[in-house]
Amino acid sequence: MKKRRRPTVAELLAQKGQRQLSMLRVETFDEASAAQQAGIDLLSVPPALLGPQLREAASECFLIPGLEYGDLVTPEDYLRAAFQALRCGADAVYCAASMTIVRRLRDEGIPVCGHCGLIPSQATWTGGFKAVGRTASSALFVWRQVQALEAAGAFAAEIEVVPERVARLICERTRMLMIAMGSGVGGDAQYLFATDVLGSNRAHVPRHAKVYRNFAGEHDRLQAERIAAFGEFGRCGERRLPGESASGRYFRAGARRVQAGIG
Repeated sequence: MKKRRRPTVAELLAQKGQRQLSMLRVETFDEASAAQQAGIDLLSVPPALLGPQLREAASECFLIPGLEYGDLVTPEDYLRAAFQALRCGADAVYCAASMTIVRRLRDEGIPVCGHCGLIPSQATWTGGFKAVGRTASSALFVWRQVQALEAAGAFAAEIEVVPERVARLICERTRMLMIAMGSGVGGDAQYLFATDVLGSNRAHVPRHAKVYRNFAGEHDRLQAERIAAFGEFGRCGERRLPGESASGRYFRAGARRVQAGIG
């Protein structure tokens, strides 16, 4: 596969409306490496995964670690974490905090990806974990979220669990890169979690997730093979190990020499 050059924020924005990008949430170096080799454009990553090893595994992908809402509180907390992420190889940061904090990050030249629609950390304000934007007033609420993020300087926003038609209308009316999760093909990028794509998620699988493989089943098969192999090893004590007779003879001869030397 031809080596790609990692895009800049300006280049990503220039591609808006030209082709739909792909984005995955990855949590291991193997997933990051596989995503790069598969041609995935954007990666959401845990901040703890950042560093030279990740950058080497996904040198061509645009990395967006999350600044965890609630773990950070003040604008200074967010600034410190964002600069640390950039030093460790991030290309931008995800932030679901207030517009004041988004604006503060942008004022320092830090590329920010915001969030609109269903925001998990703030779901109580929109009725829980369900679609947002199904009514005219709710769709207008999402549009206002987008306008606020754009005014604060965000270059992108995740638009989560919003009706596809609403997501498309919003995407066409904003300069930001809109990353759709559970919003159909209405965004500039399609976003899924690697655990869902691979079928390794044993917890709740969202209705909008797409499963392409059965890694959970494969893990169960490998675990059964582990148990069988360990069991075979454990039962070795019930019989002679291969070559035990010869090694036993050498051991007994050596033991006699030691005993003779001791007297």
